[in-house]
Amino acid sequence: MIINLKVEKSFDLDKTLDCGQCFRWYKKLDSWFGVVNGYIAKVKIENNFLKIESELCNKKFWRSYFDLEFDYEALAPYFSKFGSILMNAADENRGIHILNQNPWEALCSFIISQNNNISRIKLIISRFCEYFGKKLNGFYSFPDYKVIAKLKTEDLSPIKAGFRSKYIIDAARRIFNLEVDLEKIKIMNTSDALCALQKINGVGPKVAACTMLYGFHRFDCFPVDVWIKKVIDKYFKNHDIDFGKYRGLAQIYLFNWSRSHPEFFK
Repeated sequence: MIINLKVEKSFDLDKTLDCGQCFRWYKKLDSWFGVVNGYIAKVKIENNFLKIESELCNKKFWRSYFDLEFDYEALAPYFSKFGSILMNAADENRGIHILNQNPWEALCSFIISQNNNISRIKLIISRFCEYFGKKLNGFYSFPDYKVIAKLKTEDLSPIKAGFRSKYIIDAARRIFNLEVDLEKIKIMNTSDALCALQKINGVGPKVAACTMLYGFHRFDCFPVDVWIKKVIDKYFKNHDIDFGKYRGLAQIYLFNWSRSHPEFFK
């Protein structure tokens, strides 16, 4: 099944899928391939349309997944009031949309991301899916937390996640036992939701904020990693600066801007 969704010229598929918010999309020639909610998808931009080939043929779902209803362009004046660095970062990363990802997948992915680089994160997640997901015609679904909750830490040794394996198991078990209820987190205020996620062993403020931003679409979360710390330390004298209700977008713009300009931090 092929779906064509009209998109604004400002929407940048490459930047959206390669900005560090997701780890299971791969580009080949002019198309991206991934597995979303257990379905294989091939996507590309063609004449201002987002062309999606997938058995998941729900237009409403895909418009939500790629966040096509939100007017990102209207936020340019909002970011400009925080100074030239953020304004430049937003302009350079124009076209990034925050995906509506599965919360469990986002949580697990960012647990794996701790003290890791993107290429290795992708490799570990790929192994995780291959060993514990369902085979889908050359691809694999993301493992269900119900499956992972029944495992022991040593069962994850083939994915070579190191110390992160015990955190993955703990997360799956707490979610399975409803100690951490993902459905309730969806309707919690952000502060309470962040606290709830940090009940999981190995989930600190950064992983919790990433999960909320990329798994629950909370734009008011601001994950702080090494790149964000560098840019805040160097370019924002007030370390308590608050970028407001769209601080999550500010984060992804600054994150990608700083990674693209390591020369500014020498």
